[in-house]
Amino acid sequence: MTHIDSQGRLRMVDVSEKEPTWREARAEAFVTLSGETLQRIYSGDIPKGNVLEAARLAGIMAAKRTWELIPLCHQLQLTGVEVDFFPDVSKAEIRIGSRVKTNDRTGVEMEALVAVTNAALTVYDMCKAIDREMTIRDVRLTFKAGGRSGTFERS
Repeated sequence: MTHIDSQGRLRMVDVSEKEPTWREARAEAFVTLSGETLQRIYSGDIPKGNVLEAARLAGIMAAKRTWELIPLCHQLQLTGVEVDFFPDVSKAEIRIGSRVKTNDRTGVEMEALVAVTNAALTVYDMCKAIDREMTIRDVRLTFKAGGRSGTFERS
């Protein structure tokens, strides 16, 4: 229980004695939507504008502010944030992937997860007027490297 002190109170983990090391995390989320909505996104026919570029920017911005959104996260110096979109027409869904990197004292898993979540919410927001049936699902860490606990890769 690294976030609870000896008296049961919440605390932020003290990482001041740790040396900065290279760290990376990747996450994904899925947005299921109608085939028509998916086609309209990729043809640029959404009234609010370019859905994927707005969602990409939203994901990047959210990753940079994770420490303000998740109470016990550290503020990190991110060295890279990528957000990409992978449509699957046969399933009428978009897989959103993020990759976040730092050279710091703690990992960037939460930043990667926040990036895909906020990107997915932005897709929803920009398309909700034409598709209220959209679903955001399966937000998950797919990879992390660096730090004391080593590498994790989802099978």
